[in-house]
Amino acid sequence: MITFEERRLRALADQGRWPELLGLYRCARAAAVARCDEPVAAAEAAPLGHLVAYGAPPELAARLFDRDGGPGTAAGAGDHDAGPLWEVLATRHSWRRLAPLLGPPAVRRLVAHTRVLLGEDLSHGAEPDPEGVPLALESWEVPCLEECGRVREYLPTGGARRALVPLPATREGLGPVELPPPGRPALGLTATRLLGGLAPWLEVACVRGSALDAVARLAPGPRPTDRPGRPVRPADPPGWERLAPGLWDTGRRGADRPAAGRSAAGRPLGGDALGGDRPHLRRVTGGHIPFCAAYPALVQAASDSPALGAANGRLTLWRALSAMTGGPRLPVPAAGPPGVDVPEVNALIARLRCFTWCEPADEVWYVHLAVEDPATGLAWAVSGAELDLPVPEFPVQS
Repeated sequence: MITFEERRLRALADQGRWPELLGLYRCARAAAVARCDEPVAAAEAAPLGHLVAYGAPPELAARLFDRDGGPGTAAGAGDHDAGPLWEVLATRHSWRRLAPLLGPPAVRRLVAHTRVLLGEDLSHGAEPDPEGVPLALESWEVPCLEECGRVREYLPTGGARRALVPLPATREGLGPVELPPPGRPALGLTATRLLGGLAPWLEVACVRGSALDAVARLAPGPRPTDRPGRPVRPADPPGWERLAPGLWDTGRRGADRPAAGRSAAGRPLGGDALGGDRPHLRRVTGGHIPFCAAYPALVQAASDSPALGAANGRLTLWRALSAMTGGPRLPVPAAGPPGVDVPEVNALIARLRCFTWCEPADEVWYVHLAVEDPATGLAWAVSGAELDLPVPEFPVQS
């Protein structure tokens, strides 16, 4: 139900009384900070901030992030309603108009990368990215982005539209593929940790072998060490403890937990030790795809929270791809994160062999992808489904 206060605020927006709305936003946020804390204040003031970020002239809307109003009045990079306030602003104006107005470095960077995702080439019109992520879309980033929508489509009075991009999008071109036994895990790699951090509902595996060897680590169905009649559970890579979906501890193994494939006494387990059963062959419905076809789904998975914009997803994915190259990182100023080597990442994308597959439980939003790097002999698989979809990002109507 739309309240009287909401109607009054929207009436102010319709009348273009933006300085008054900005003042109300700052007062509301500062009062909430004094009463509670920053996260609560950001949440309470965000709907009003959305009105300003969407409709106000850029000279005034950019002041949402200025601290000239006093303590607790400025929005930060994490302030969001249906999406981050900086992303709402970035969808409304070009970088040329916003660049002279934005002060906070974190907000400037995210707005710049949002404009890049929307098609602007800022390689010569903005300060260099602190991690070296390119300020123009690479050739492999361009395909498929137009169809799915690169950034949320925000609505004037609040809310947003965003089409979910599952992977695989359809079963067209996919067929039955027989999986080999799971590949030998490669432990402790930074790239594995970064891929696991794309989304909390993704699981990740890294093996020395092919993409199918990695898929066999995550795909459902009986594993080669499962016996008929026993419940099937996903096999944890040796030496890894699962902390949460997509998160693994690679530095410890339970003292009473023998390594996979060995008995408690350390002897290898053969067919007799497993009950004499032969490994069960497994099949999935899948096929090979170019990496550019998977790129939109990965960016969206890495930015599925309303607190995260598409720019966060792009930056997170670039960090993971840079770690997958295995080469030295470029230095960056101060003590910032390691820089990315764009030519190395482009070379990686050119040689990656990608495989996607379907699972019986797939419904609305899911990602199943394995990538194989022939140069290093490593393969990664990420798989998961978002079962707890957020409430549709539309304003409530009376």
